[in-house]
Amino acid sequence: MTSVNVPETGRRVLVSGASRGLGRALARAFAANGDRVAVHFGSREEEARATLGSLDGSGHVLVGGDLGDPAGAASIAERAAEGLGGLDVLVNNAAVNLPHPPVTTAYEEWVRLWQQHVAVNLLGTSHLSHLAAHRMIAQGTGGRIVNVGSRGAFKGEPDHPAYGATKAAVHALGQSLAVALAPHGIAVASVAPGFIETERVAHRLTDEVRAQSPFGRVASADEIAGAVLWLASPGAQWASGTVLDLNGASYLRT
Repeated sequence: MTSVNVPETGRRVLVSGASRGLGRALARAFAANGDRVAVHFGSREEEARATLGSLDGSGHVLVGGDLGDPAGAASIAERAAEGLGGLDVLVNNAAVNLPHPPVTTAYEEWVRLWQQHVAVNLLGTSHLSHLAAHRMIAQGTGGRIVNVGSRGAFKGEPDHPAYGATKAAVHALGQSLAVALAPHGIAVASVAPGFIETERVAHRLTDEVRAQSPFGRVASADEIAGAVLWLASPGAQWASGTVLDLNGASYLRT
């Protein structure tokens, strides 16, 4: 096994889908920790620039690109590493989550949306992870990969089945990579949040949704970001392979 020391701060971190919501909170958490962050965006450049401008410290970079395209993923990883001078941490946060209830969605739309979810949520995560891992191995310094999964991978997503299925696949991917990359000092873990108080899902946060948790609320983005920051830390190596539930006891796995 390769013995490596991941630095506590001053790391080089790529956060995918960091233009707003949880991605913005993740970028801010790492920057506040003393790390340098590559802020990735797909189409929301203006919001991504706002994220970039809100980060503590200096040396952060903005990286646009389509994760749903393999060439786009390669370009994102390359430009992030070039801008930061390497990669120590990858946070796979970018995801598509569009409704497509099985009973009411036309077949052509069903196929299109499934392909889009798979391309971004699963293959985009897979491709970035491969690229980042090879960069970390070449550096010889180890690293961390943290995937943002979902409670929906376990609870089910009746109106968003492709989202739930791809997030379940992301959890499985993370566990496979945890075993494969450990000899190189790279730890891989995932978080499985329930609902988060973000702009993207604000219209879905009804009293009924909040009541799913005995705390009577949903998570803040900062709460999830804090857990990701810990999983990416040097002290969390033994959590590699973990899928960490972050749902306020709204769903308990057995």
